[in-house]
Amino acid sequence: MEYMSQEGYDKLVAELRELESVELPRVRDAIAEARDKGDLSENFEYHAAKREQGRLLSRIRFKQKVLANARVLDMSRLKGDCVQLLSHIEITNLGNDRRMTYTIVNPHEADLHEGKISIKSPIGQALLNKKVGDVVEVRVPAGLLKLRIEDVRL
Repeated sequence: MEYMSQEGYDKLVAELRELESVELPRVRDAIAEARDKGDLSENFEYHAAKREQGRLLSRIRFKQKVLANARVLDMSRLKGDCVQLLSHIEITNLGNDRRMTYTIVNPHEADLHEGKISIKSPIGQALLNKKVGDVVEVRVPAGLLKLRIEDVRL
């Protein structure tokens, strides 16, 4: 079971609908068009379209599995005093004194450009269940980070 926000769940449902209703019919049309061109053994377009169909069906099955195991978190039942899934946090990197703001999310919703980090990432794991004022050390590929939690809210 994987917990996620309503926003993340809705986005995943929309992606799945797009794949099933737009992308899959487009690939099937490409296969039919390539098949009409004759000899399939040397038809590059046919083989490329079949490979694309396989990738697409794999993505569809993966998203269906994620949605089947997804549970939307009820925000009203969460406590805002410590870092947990869907917490908005402000942290300071003590190495360079830079402040950063992130939201801790499910791995399927993670997007660093939007300020969303995975709860399963090294930083997400290190911050989990910590409170404002706590200092944590996180081993990341670039070395050791010292982070202080400045604010936690839902």
